[in-house]
Parts: sequence; structure tokens; C-alpha cells
Amino acid sequence: MTLAWVSRHLEAGERVVGTEALHGGITAEVRRLTIATRDGGTRDLVLRTFVDVEHAEDWLNREAGALTLLTGTGVPAPGLVAVDPTAAHCEYPSLLRTHLAGRTVLDDEGLETRVPLLARQLVAIHALRPAERPPEYVALTTADTVVVPKGADAAVWAAAIDVIRKPAPPYEGRFLHRDFQPGNVLFDVEPSGPAGARITGVVDWAAPSWGPADLDVAHCSTNLALLHGPAWGLRFAEAYEEAGGVLAAVASERLYWQVRDGLACSEEVRLVAQAWREAGRTELTTRAVEERLDAYVTALMDTLG
Repeated sequence: MTLAWVSRHLEAGERVVGTEALHGGITAEVRRLTIATRDGGTRDLVLRTFVDVEHAEDWLNREAGALTLLTGTGVPAPGLVAVDPTAAHCEYPSLLRTHLAGRTVLDDEGLETRVPLLARQLVAIHALRPAERPPEYVALTTADTVVVPKGADAAVWAAAIDVIRKPAPPYEGRFLHRDFQPGNVLFDVEPSGPAGARITGVVDWAAPSWGPADLDVAHCSTNLALLHGPAWGLRFAEAYEEAGGVLAAVASERLYWQVRDGLACSEEVRLVAQAWREAGRTELTTRAVEERLDAYVTALMDTLG
């Protein structure tokens, strides 16, 4: 069914001749499709499929809208080819999009170069002013759902949880990606230069939202801390400001968003660690990621003095 649906959205005379699973994600199954073209060459498309995912229809509709919105903005996002959010034609809710060059780079090597590039790209996303705003951001974590890692300092985590019991600080709204992190950014892999010298794409636009820039920055910071160590999580906010981004003026308000995202990750450590191992970071066991999360939350709370 899905193959027939894809085929209906190809050019006349084209056909699917190969598929390859792409790893590193959590919610969607992603495949690169190789398409034989009429002139004897090939081109690639990407198929995103949501198997037994509760919010698939909403996420696919939002992604389709975001990809349409981003066309011509300068943000290197894929182009929308087709979407079937209710699985009316496919076995499961699916989205077909163009394929972007490059790949995700999750290694420690070259991080000093990539962090400023990530920051500049996020500033460019936050500068977008869509005619129609996406939905207001949703904070899924509550003080009662946080999972404190084994061996963590109970007092530090209790203090961190108290931070998010307070009302969210006031903020100036921005267009947010909502899952901007190294696993959703593609870098060039030219053999002549260092891997990751240029961003070629930003993918996974399933949850574009309207909210504080701090929220996107905090999310990328948490991911950097877990992938590469707490110091890199703290560094990203600085890089964002150096790139011209504007964060909350008051330190306690910045801390609120940073802590909120760190605590949110506590509920997904096993899934995140598994995705990163599948993408090649085999040393990132669930326990290793838990320890980094604990160290990062502790470092954030230390900034309070």
C-alpha cells in the first residue's frame, strides 16, 4: 500500500528501486528511497512512517505545514512531496519528503566547529516570522513525572524539581523547531574538508511551536551535555548569544528553561541512549547517559551559587 502511494507521487517513468533504513530517531521509522529516473540515473526521497504513534496525525500535519512554510526562507529544510496523516492510503501514517545531502555527526571530534554552526542555525530559525503562528509550545514534563537517576544527589534534584513547580517566566514568542539538536541537523561530509564544516539540513519538523527561544536553546544544550559532556551543554547558550540570539535577561528565568528541559530528558534516557547507540555511539549506555544528565543538572543548579 505504501509503495503504491509513493509511486503515485513520482514523475512519469520513475520507480522505487531500493530502500535503506536510517537510524538515530525515536518516534518515526525513516527510510531513504532510491528512485530510478527516466534518464537512467537515480535520485533519493525520504519516507517517514509513524507506527502505532498516538499523535501521528497531528505531528504529520504540523510537519507538512512547517515544510511548506520553510520553502524559500533560507532555512535548509526538506521539501514536502506528499503526506498521508491518517493512513488513508498507506499502512501507517506517513510523509514523503525530498532528501537532503549530508548526515548527522554525533562524534566528539570537531565539536568546537559545529557548536557555533548549530547556534547560528537556531538563531536563523528563531528569526522567522510566519504569517500563521504554529501552536503554543507544550511542556510535557511535570514535577511529579521526573525520574531521578540512581545515585543522584537527592537534595540537588529536589531543588531542580522545585524550579519547575513555579509558573513559567514571561517571554517573547518565537518560531521554535522544538526538537533542535544534533540528531536532527545534517552536516556536509565532503572528503576534502572536516566533517561538519557546514550545515546542509535541519529535519524532523513534527512539532514546530510558538514559545521562548530559551526553550529550543535549552533542548539543544541538554542533548549536547548528554552526547559530549555537561560543559558543552553550558557552552551552547553562550554560542547562541554570540551568534546574535537573545535569551531571557534574568539568570533565574534562563535557569527555569534549562532545568525544565534537563528534567524532561530524565523520562526518556533509555530511548535517547538507544537511538544514539544505533547511530554509532555504542559507548552511550543508559547508565552513562544517566550519569551525564545528573552531572548536567548539578552543574545547572551550581550556577545559582
